[in-house]
Amino acid sequence: MKAMVFAAGQGQRLRPLTDRTPKAMVPVAGRPMIEYPLLLLRRYGIREIVINLHHLGEQIEAYLGDGAKLGLKISYSKETELLDTGGGLLRAKPFLQEGTFIVINADVLIDLPLAELIDFHRAKKAAATLALRPDEQADRYGSIDIDSQERIYRFLQAKRPVAPTGSTTKLMFTGVQVLEPKIFAYMPANGGAEKFGTTRDTYPAMLLAEEKLFGFRFEGFWQDLGTPERITEAEDKLARKEAGLHYL
Repeated sequence: MKAMVFAAGQGQRLRPLTDRTPKAMVPVAGRPMIEYPLLLLRRYGIREIVINLHHLGEQIEAYLGDGAKLGLKISYSKETELLDTGGGLLRAKPFLQEGTFIVINADVLIDLPLAELIDFHRAKKAAATLALRPDEQADRYGSIDIDSQERIYRFLQAKRPVAPTGSTTKLMFTGVQVLEPKIFAYMPANGGAEKFGTTRDTYPAMLLAEEKLFGFRFEGFWQDLGTPERITEAEDKLARKEAGLHYL
């Protein structure tokens, strides 16, 4: 299985740290934040990884190289302008289109049992499975509803055309997902030259087509690293052993 790590973001909320350092290289508890998703993938035997680059991306490439020092095989998808999640994914299609693959955001810490997520995805025969978590601020950041069979019923404002099974639960995306190449059929056929989002554009289209989209509920340690305050909070939790990452 292959994977993609999203690392092209400009990190505007982390300025001035990101004026001269790419967001994915900002240190968190003694290592660049991008190392965490890479080590999570390695823990589960996923070693062929593509990373998309934009803002100061040459620093990421210089640090990671071909991935050998981490026991990985890393390649890069360079974006001259930011293509958002959908455009970035489509640009990397030649690397990912052969089978099931993982996508992880570089700016989250998550103690996710990745094998369980993959097994869940396969058992459901899903086209896409998103790791979701309960959060009181889900509506603020964009909530996703799943029904009693874990099938996604609503993405933001888009809903499945049929009624949900049982009651629905409102959750929030963690930044980790398992996808099938089928997702590319719901993207523009331009080879990744257009800016568009998966949650804003691709998944709603798949939802309306009644593709099998599922949510894997995760309630373990998770934290985004989008602001200096959030990074400090994550470091404090790790230092006090209030949270741990099993793959370190």
